[in-house]
Amino acid sequence: MAAVREESIKTEEERVETNRDLTSSSSKTEVNKGAWTTEEDRKLAEFIAIHGAKRWKAVAVKAGLNRSGKSCRLRWMNYLRPNIKRGNISDQEEDLILRLHKLLGNRWSLIAGRLPGRTDNEIKNYWNSHLSKKINQKEKRSGAGARQQAKTRDEKRSAVVEKINAETPREENSSASNSGGEESNNIIGFNVDEFFDFSDEDPMNLEWIGRFLDPDESFKL
Repeated sequence: MAAVREESIKTEEERVETNRDLTSSSSKTEVNKGAWTTEEDRKLAEFIAIHGAKRWKAVAVKAGLNRSGKSCRLRWMNYLRPNIKRGNISDQEEDLILRLHKLLGNRWSLIAGRLPGRTDNEIKNYWNSHLSKKINQKEKRSGAGARQQAKTRDEKRSAVVEKINAETPREENSSASNSGGEESNNIIGFNVDEFFDFSDEDPMNLEWIGRFLDPDESFKL
């Protein structure tokens, strides 16, 4: 029990000492923000091979690098890792990037964490240079197709309406002509000879002429 306690005290003292070294080193000199050299890459890779990739501020100091912890982490994750895959992104990886971006947005480190060997920097560059343009072109094509379908639908609807409007007066005229024809047929069907047929009357008896020539009783005064 006492041994465990002594070990924890020793670890805490080392942590405090490291933080003190980090504070003193950062206050004395400004960290280098320029391009990484081959020597810096070698020091960082050798230190991580021995101590592991953790506590990046401590890595920067103990590896003898005048760099920030963030710069060391990005250099290792994006360039120096032995399992890094570069270029030739497969169709499966591209499909996964599209799905993850739809779910996570521009959180490139989370997306890269689900693609073994890929870096967040590479995924971000691939998205900006390739996938975003591909998506925009696809959306434009789908939008143009939808507009064309709507235009075709409107044209068909207009053609149907015009056809209906053109046939309606024709039907009315046809019905009017049919009714007029029936009336004319009725008029034509009236036989004047039969109406004025006096063949059954006695030609010597002129009373029928008088009845025909006498005015109607209603017109008599």
